[in-house]
Amino acid sequence: MLIRTVVAPLLGTNCYLVPDGDRCVVVDPGGGAADAIRAALAEAGTTPSAVVVTHGHADHTWAAAELSDEHGVPVLVHEADAYRLQDPVGSLGPLGRQLALMVGEPDGPPVPTRLEPFRADADEPTSLVGPLRALHAPGHTEGSTVYLLDGPDGPVALTGDVLFAGTIGRCDLPGGDEAAMAATLRRLARLDPATRVLPGHGPASTLAHELTTNPFLRAGTR
Repeated sequence: MLIRTVVAPLLGTNCYLVPDGDRCVVVDPGGGAADAIRAALAEAGTTPSAVVVTHGHADHTWAAAELSDEHGVPVLVHEADAYRLQDPVGSLGPLGRQLALMVGEPDGPPVPTRLEPFRADADEPTSLVGPLRALHAPGHTEGSTVYLLDGPDGPVALTGDVLFAGTIGRCDLPGGDEAAMAATLRRLARLDPATRVLPGHGPASTLAHELTTNPFLRAGTR
């Protein structure tokens, strides 16, 4: 299973193309990434079965509506973050306006026509689409979600802005919650250490490495 990565120009958001049979699930299509995603789809000879976002921040959802409308597929987001895709700039507070101005679209990205909120549990992953299982992981936002799947080389976690290599997502933006993040990290620390971590920004890692080197995740094991 080859998970392809496209890095969006806006804040370097990692977008992932996860195989789903002869199609794929597009995860976190960020600002300015649409053309590179199209090129990656063409190179792989595939089309999306769905667009999925780890959370509702605009740098992870900017191209979601464009790709959804182009391919006639839904945009899936945890129900607690669905309101953010209705107002991607305003729901980020002052940072949202800054992001919009950075890409020359002061009104922000369009609202997806086929927006499909879902529910997911924080303790037991929920089958969502293709190989993805959704694990509610609040803290960075109310609806932040980690997507788990079984790859040929072991388990994989698409962690969005919850867990990065060496650090975690910030909790000081609207909807952030340090206590919720601490609880999320305790749950993530119990995943298989062999899990490959594919974050929303920056390099990949493994849970084993993060348990050893990431002070925020290590705190979840105490």
